Parts: sequence; C-alpha cells; structure tokens
Amino acid sequence: MAVQDDPVSQNYVGSVLKDTFRKLDPREMIHNPVMFVVEVGTAVVIWLDIVAKSASGRSYDTLVAVILLMTILFATFAEAYAEARGRAQADFLRRTKSSTRAKVLQPDGSTTMVDSSQLTRGSRVIVEAGDMIPGDGVVLEGVGSVDESAITGESAPVVKAKEDAVTGGTVLLSDRLVLEITVNPGETFLDRMIALVEGAERQKTPNEIALSALLGVLTLIFVLVVVTLVPIARYFGPHAANITTMVALLVCLIPTTIGALLSAIGIAGMNRVSLVNVVAKSGRAVEAAGDIDTIILDKTGTITIGNRMATEFLPVPGVSVEELAEASLISSLADTTPEGRSVVELAQKILHLDTLPEYTGEPVPFSAHTRMSGIDLADGRQVRKGAVSAIRAIVQDAPHELEVNAELVAKDGGTPLAVEVDGRALGIIRLKDIVKSGLKERFADFRAMGIRTVMATGDNRITAAVIAQEAGVDDFIAEAKPEDKIALIKKEQAEGKLVAMTGDGTNDAPALAQADVGLAMNSGTMAAKEAGNMIDLDSNPTKLLDVVMVGKQLLITRGALTTFSIANDVAKYFAIIPAMFAAVPELSGLRALNIMGLKTPHGAILSALIFNALIIPALIPFAIKGVKYRAESADKMLARNIFNWGILGVIIPFIGIWGIDRILGLFGLA
Repeated sequence: MAVQDDPVSQNYVGSVLKDTFRKLDPREMIHNPVMFVVEVGTAVVIWLDIVAKSASGRSYDTLVAVILLMTILFATFAEAYAEARGRAQADFLRRTKSSTRAKVLQPDGSTTMVDSSQLTRGSRVIVEAGDMIPGDGVVLEGVGSVDESAITGESAPVVKAKEDAVTGGTVLLSDRLVLEITVNPGETFLDRMIALVEGAERQKTPNEIALSALLGVLTLIFVLVVVTLVPIARYFGPHAANITTMVALLVCLIPTTIGALLSAIGIAGMNRVSLVNVVAKSGRAVEAAGDIDTIILDKTGTITIGNRMATEFLPVPGVSVEELAEASLISSLADTTPEGRSVVELAQKILHLDTLPEYTGEPVPFSAHTRMSGIDLADGRQVRKGAVSAIRAIVQDAPHELEVNAELVAKDGGTPLAVEVDGRALGIIRLKDIVKSGLKERFADFRAMGIRTVMATGDNRITAAVIAQEAGVDDFIAEAKPEDKIALIKKEQAEGKLVAMTGDGTNDAPALAQADVGLAMNSGTMAAKEAGNMIDLDSNPTKLLDVVMVGKQLLITRGALTTFSIANDVAKYFAIIPAMFAAVPELSGLRALNIMGLKTPHGAILSALIFNALIIPALIPFAIKGVKYRAESADKMLARNIFNWGILGVIIPFIGIWGIDRILGLFGLA
C-alpha cells in the first residue's frame, strides 16, 4: 500500500488557510499560553497604533503590529497544516478501502466487478487463485488453499472448504471459491480507522503537557520581568521605552518558536507513523514508542520471512544428491505450500531443469494424521515426503544416517523432512527459517540506543538459540505460550521498563493490552486490534521497528526545537535590551552589549521581531518531517543536539538579526 510523500494537496489549501484564521479565536489560543500572550500583545499594539498621534509613532507601531500578527499566523498555520495532513491520511485510507475489486455473482450466474467497499452482507463473490479475499465471509462452494500467515503467523496455507470462514485481506493461493460476505459497509476495520483519524481529538502526551507547563511558567516569569521594567524605563524618560517596545521585548524573550510549533510536532508525530502505514490510536502511544526499553518480537513473520525454505538435500549412503532431488521434486509437484514450492525450486537447480517434467499419478495431500504428502505415480511407484518419524514408520531398515542427518538439521535450527520411494529411505530435505535481511544491523542500532530485543517463539530451545544468534537479538524465550509473553512483559515493567510487542491473534490480545506499545496487525482478529494502541495496515510485524524509530524521532524533534527556541532568545536579548536604553546617558554602559552593531533602537527591535516571526515557518519542515535521527547512545545524542540546536541556535539569530537590520537600513527603517 503506497503512501503519499506529502498528502496535503491543493484540495487542502483552502482548508488550511481557513483553520489558520479560525485558530486566532482567543478561546482556542488560550490553550497555548505562549502564543496567547503574543496575541494579547498584538491586540495592545494594534490599539496603540489606532490611537497614536505621532506619525513616526504610528509607523513604528504599525510595523510592530504587522510583524506580531504574522508571528501568530505562522504559529496557527503550522498547527493547521499538520492537522490537514491527518485529514489527507483519512481520505487516503478511504481510497485504499475501495482499491480491492470483487467479482460479484449475479442470480443469473454472470459476474460484475465492483469495489469491495460496495459489498453488503449477503453478497456472493467469486475469488480465484491469486485474488485477495475482498471481505470477511464464509465459503459456499469450492475448496482452496488460503494464505493466512498475516493473521495466524503460520507459514503453511490453510485449506478452506464449504462453511469455513475466511477473512478479508487474506489471499487465495489455489483453486476457486464462492463466498458469502458477512459484513456490511461501514463495519470494516478501515471504516473505524477513518472515523478515528477524522473525529478523534488528539490528547496531549505527558511529556507535552509537562513542556507546556514549563513554557507557561517561563512566559509568566518574563511577563513579570517586562512589567517590572516599565516603571524603570519610565523613570529615565519616555524615550527609554514605550509600551510597543515592551511588548516587542516580551515577545522576543518568551519561547515563541517552540510555543508555535509544539502542537504541530505532536500532530506530525502521529502523521509520521501513518507514512509507514500505521494508525496510532493516540499520541501517547507514539511518544511511548520513543521511550521503549524492551521490544518483544515473534520469530515467524517478524524475524524470519515466515516461510521455511528448502536449502539442502542430504542423501543417505548409496543414494546420490540427484536421485534424492528428483524424488523430492516428484513428491512436491502437487504441494502448493511455500515450503513445497521451495523444494521444487531447489531440485530444479540441482537437476539443471529449465521446465518441470510431467508425471501422471494421484496426488496424496498432507494430513495431520499421516504427517506426509506425495504422489502415487501411474507406473506404480509411491513417493512420499514428511516428518522423519512418519517416514521411518513406513520404511523397512531405515539407515542410521537418516537419523544422524535429521539430528544435524535440527541442531542447526532447521526442520528435517524425510523422503522415501516404495519403502526405501533416500535422505533428508533441510528446511530452514530464513532471517530477514538487514535485521541484524537494525538490532545493533537498537542495542546502541539501549533497547533490548527479545525473540519469542514456539520452537524448541535449540532451534530458537540458532535463529536468535543469526538474527542478533539480545535474548529469546523458546516454546513460548501466550501467558509466557504476558509474564515477560510484566517482569520488564516491574523493573521500570517500557515494553513494545506485536501480535495478531486473539491469544495475543492480553499481551498487547499489557504492553506499553502494542502494534496489532490489520488482518488480525478484532480482539487483537482492540487491545493494541497501534494498528499496522500492512500487517507487517517488523513495522514495530519503524514505529520505535518514529517515536524516537518525535522526542528528538521536540527536544531539538525546544533547545533552539531557548537558545535563540539569547541573541534577541542582545538585540533589544541595548537598543531600548541606548539613548539613556546613565545607562551608556549597556551600549557595549550591542555586539551586533545595530544602528537604531527601532531598527534593532524590528530586526529581532522579524527574525522571531520568520524562524517559525523556517522550522515547520523540521516539525512536520522530524529532525534527522541517528541510532546512538543518549549521551552522544544529547551532546550532538546541544551543539547543533543549542550553539547554532545562538549563532544563527545573531547572523539573521544583523542581516535583517542591514536590509531595513536600505529602506530607511533602521
């Protein structure tokens, strides 16, 4: 499912502009104390501009009022733009919902192609090999092999016959089915997700609430400082400072940059997880992902590709590799499972076959009772492959090497399949779980961040240890049952750690609910999706790794922009304070603080205000897309951010204010 790089198209421009002005309502602005103070200050300056009698005073007041108004508009635009991206995501989900086409069976036997979103309870549809099942339903006719690995985590396809239930989003691998849909439009998971994205109000996260409180306290302190300065300035004469200048000083000293971008950063954090096709039920979940200490990952479908693959033929003495490969090929021609196809592909390579040979006979499907499958050939030969114990039971005088090779495969973390022809054992097929490429490096990155990775699997301890070592996880639990996962989560949380995990089945629901970050699969059960606080629309369990990275990026972005906002207040201090009292003989020593060489008090104040306004839209891309994140320890991350966003946050305003002052001088405004 593709995701737009920038979902805010021209259709949303009008909506963004409308919301930008709507958010100027003081009843909305009061929730952001920093920008509310700026709005009140702007109203005061506009009132002074209206009643001012001096032409020069009116000109100065007008310029300050315009700049302050632009500052507020840039702040409300940042939040409106971030919200518009969320609405665009909802529309994108709506389009995705209708992207699956369904063959609806008409009463006269004909078929009509419609969008899956138009299917209603009772609709009958035809699904053929390779088609995605368009909705939840029940099989009316036919028998077919369905890939449900995204739901159950089991790599082997499931045979569906009459009266069996099927789930929308799964794929029919073979044959043809006639289904009856059992859900109505509006009852699907995507419908609920669209309502969630469009209708739910974003709740502030604990860290965001704490930062908002800190900004509110800082704002109150600076208000008191400026109010205290007013009588001092009046003491030295009206030329020292007027109300407009005091408002400008207040706006430049309070952390307006982070105050303007704080809400946008939080909204964008939820939107960024949507770029990896994950819907977050709350901003708390995204933020919690950034603080995760332990990640619990299932082996099948998460660490491994989900399908065991044939990697080697191990013949017994007296049998050639080619003979074993040919028998394995014959026994697997009718096997449509991923493992069966991998056996055929490996045999083709060994035998150097460009096309598959034709063998006539009666296929013998796999069953849980016999634990084997194969074919009864027309020439009378019987070829079987299956569990070693099952093959050994029908083979007379099985060679000792058959058991030796089987144990060798098992100790190496693989699954052995035995092959026999007419009661004669030929050897072992090695099936191996293939670890997904790049995971070892990603786990190393998490280790560098102090995040512990744990693999959970139902395999025996030997197999689990081999896969864990190959994947590079820090620990594993073998023969794990659902209650074992919950016990592990509670144990980690009791030690003060935050835990994340993925799941898709009903038996995963308790663990998903217990975890601090529970990523449920879209194609999983309703219980799992209700229990999790995030849902992956692609049903890809490895997406949890991306979610953690997004959470880390959210926290780093908020910290970086907060550091920058506070740091650039220093430069604005050196611009305005010297300019305010430059004309006071008794305070001539303050002129030494004018290290930027700003020409006039009014020019210095206007330059600082313009920079203060322009830096907000300049940082909107960082707030929306996030600051670049690197996998490293907290100490290195802190040191790097202090330099990049702290030291540079001081230097850049000095350069910017100095440059703006020179430009204003060209127009006689400084």
